[in-house]
Amino acid sequence: MQKNILITGGAGFIGSHVVRLMVTKYPDYQIFNLDALTYAGNLENLKDIEKLPNYHFVKANILDADALKEIFKKYSITDVIHLAAESHVDRSIISPLDFVYTNVIGTVNLLNTAKDFWEGDLSYENAHDGTWDKKRDHLFYHISTDEVYGSLGKEGLFKETTPYDPNSPYSASKAASDHFVRAYGETYHLPIVVSNCSNNYGPNHFPEKLIPLFIHNIINKKPLPVYGDGLYTRDWLYVIDHARAIDLIFHEGKKGDTYNIGGFNEWTNIDLVKLLITQMDEKLGNAKGESDGLITYVKDRPGHDRRYAIDATKLNKELGWTPSVTFEQGLVSTIDWYLHNTLWLENVTSGNYKEYYNSMYNYR
Repeated sequence: MQKNILITGGAGFIGSHVVRLMVTKYPDYQIFNLDALTYAGNLENLKDIEKLPNYHFVKANILDADALKEIFKKYSITDVIHLAAESHVDRSIISPLDFVYTNVIGTVNLLNTAKDFWEGDLSYENAHDGTWDKKRDHLFYHISTDEVYGSLGKEGLFKETTPYDPNSPYSASKAASDHFVRAYGETYHLPIVVSNCSNNYGPNHFPEKLIPLFIHNIINKKPLPVYGDGLYTRDWLYVIDHARAIDLIFHEGKKGDTYNIGGFNEWTNIDLVKLLITQMDEKLGNAKGESDGLITYVKDRPGHDRRYAIDATKLNKELGWTPSVTFEQGLVSTIDWYLHNTLWLENVTSGNYKEYYNSMYNYR
């Protein structure tokens, strides 16, 4: 069967890496990158593949149900890899309804469109035993976050069976979208799979998130805002490894299942910042520790989860996935990319983003 895969949010950070991998690795697939090109969507991320014959860009918003129906019909969409989302926790605290609309309503729009368009191709007799008898092969793959699980104490890891306990408007909206995806799998027997990932980092990351923001600030000798006591802990996943995992789950994952994707790299924020400073000062030719003075402890944000840590054992044992780099190796590659793409960095930190940037951290 000809694969015509719709990848939503494909001009964003994680999405662009998934699009690039699928386009270059599977030349027989037609890849349709759907993106609304909001502040974090950037077609510059895909300049290197934009002229390949199996890549197609479609500008649309997942809130536009009529547009989605037309896209499925026009391009005979066979599968969905759904990454489009509002994703920044700080923004969700300021404007939670934006997250409800995009992450919940937008996801339901996609689910409805896929359900209606694929309905005649599916036979549901064995759907509940996971075999999904079918005349044609389809998959709705929903990419989510570990933040839906809430916060961990000093011990333990998030497993696929961990109860949901979201603490921010962002994580609540993603939890809701996860539930809707699974509900459509159960109620309408839509072939679905869900993955929940830890914090991503790497090239093309929009600089509102910690690592690209701090790279930008060290270059420009601006403050490095560290929330609270700096001991909040995250598991870090190199975005290219995440794209590899998505590819593997898409092709080999069991329909109806959930897979956690983590980097096996737990770091407190302050330790990460100090490692980043060490690597940046060395690459910029600064004196050792020169940027330490930029560290600025700021008021903690509401609902700040203390620790996230993913148990990716299932993905490793069932599908054979492991990270390809350590955090230290991935961070060096990430820094090198930003230092070689300063124009990209300056372009995305201009315009509307600067207003947000200034208001959040009082930078001028």
